[in-house]
Amino acid sequence: MMWSDDAMRSGRVSGVELQNTRLTHLRESLRSSLWFVPSLFVAAALLLAVATVALDRHLGGEPPWLAYSGGPTSGQLILTTIATSMMTFTGLVFTITIVVLQLASSQFSPRVLRSFLRDRGSQASLGIFTATFVYALFILGQIRTGSVGPVFVPGLSITVALSLVTMSLIVFVYFVNHIAQSIRVVNIIASVAQETHSSIDAIWTTAAPDRPSREPVLSPPLRVVPLHRRGGGVVLGLDVLGLVDLATRHGCVLKLVPSVGDFVANRAPLFEIYGSGSQPSVEDLHRHVDLGRERTMRQDPAFGLRQLVDIAVKALSPAINDPTTAVQAIDRLHDILCHLVRLPEPESVYPDGAGEIRLVREPETWRGLVALAFEEIREYGGSSVQVHRRLRASLEELRSLAPPDREEPILRHLALLNRSAKRHFPDLAERLLAAESDQSGIGGEPDEG
Repeated sequence: MMWSDDAMRSGRVSGVELQNTRLTHLRESLRSSLWFVPSLFVAAALLLAVATVALDRHLGGEPPWLAYSGGPTSGQLILTTIATSMMTFTGLVFTITIVVLQLASSQFSPRVLRSFLRDRGSQASLGIFTATFVYALFILGQIRTGSVGPVFVPGLSITVALSLVTMSLIVFVYFVNHIAQSIRVVNIIASVAQETHSSIDAIWTTAAPDRPSREPVLSPPLRVVPLHRRGGGVVLGLDVLGLVDLATRHGCVLKLVPSVGDFVANRAPLFEIYGSGSQPSVEDLHRHVDLGRERTMRQDPAFGLRQLVDIAVKALSPAINDPTTAVQAIDRLHDILCHLVRLPEPESVYPDGAGEIRLVREPETWRGLVALAFEEIREYGGSSVQVHRRLRASLEELRSLAPPDREEPILRHLALLNRSAKRHFPDLAERLLAAESDQSGIGGEPDEG
C-alpha cells in the first residue's frame, strides 16, 4: 500500500478511520445506549459483593473497626430499606432522563438526542444507583438469623452498602446539576460543535501521501452493485483500506455511489465497478460499508452542521420565535467554517501501492458545507433583523479569511442575503439596519449618516 507504516499503526489514513465496520457499528451502538454502562456497574457490584462476603467469612464474624456490628434482624432491616429506596431512586432518575429527552427533542431537534444518550455522566449515574440496589439485594440474601445454620451477619458488607448509599446521594446531587446544565441550549450547541470539530480533525486535516493530481476518467461501469438490505440504511462510514485492497486483488476500480451520511434504499446502487478485472462479491463489498438507522459524526462532519442548523431553524419557528438561540447556533457554525476555510478538502480518490486508483467517492465539499450552514437559516430567518446582521457578519469574516478559490460560495450567499433583505424589509430604514454586520445580531444600531 502507498500509506506509511506510521499511518497504519495510528489507525487513520487519509482522514478515514481504519476499521472493522461491524465492530465500529457495535461500539457506536453501545456508546449510545442507556443500558450498557449500568450493566457494567451491576457486574462490578456483584463482584464487590462476592468479595466483601468472602472477606466477612474469612474474618469469622468479627467485624473490623467501624464496621456494622449489630444483629441479623437490624442488618436485614437496613439492607431492605436500602434496596427499596434505591429502586425508587433509580425509577425517579430514569423518569427525569426520559423527560429531558422529550424536552430536548421537542424544543431543539430530535437529532440532538444522540448527544444525551452518549453522555457518560448520566450513564454512570444510572449505573451507580442500579449497582447500589443490586449490591444491597445480594448482601441481604447472605444474612443468616440462626433458624437454619449458624448466625452470619456480614458486617463489613453492610458497611460497604451504607457507603454506596452515601455515594449515591452525592451522585444524585451531581446528576440533577448535570441534567440542569445539559438542557441549556448553549451547552447543547457547544457539545455538538465540539464533536463536529473532532470529526473535522479526523476527516479534513489528514492529507494522503502521494495524492493523485488528477481525477480518474471512468468509462461506463461494468456492473452496478445494489444495496441488499430490507429497509435500506444510512451510510455511516467506510473501511477505505479494505475496499482499496479488495479492488486491488480483483484488478478493478470501485466507486461509492452515495456519500457518507446519505440514505440508501433497498436495491438502490451502492457501488459501481469499473475496469477489466474480476468483480468482487456483493458480500465482500457490503462488509466494508457501515450502515445504520441514523447519521453519526464519526466520518460525517456535515451531520454536526445539520444539527446546529436544525436547532437554529427550530428556534426561528413561529411556535418558539427565539432568534437569540438561532444566533448562538450561527456563532458555532461560523467557528466551524472558520476552522475549515483553509483546510484541504478530503480525498475523493484512493490509489493502491502501485499508484493505480482503486476507490472513488464523493466527499463533502467546502461549497456544500457553506450552503448547509447558511441556506435554511437565511430562508427561515428572513424576517429577523437579528439573524440578518449575524449572518452578514459571519459571511464577511469568512470572506476575509478565505483563499481566492473559496470565495465564490461566500459571495453567492452574501448576494442571496442582500436579496432576502430587500424582499423582507421594504422599508429603507429597516433594510439599512439589517445590512449592518453585527457579531451579536443586535449589538447596537448603525451609525447615522
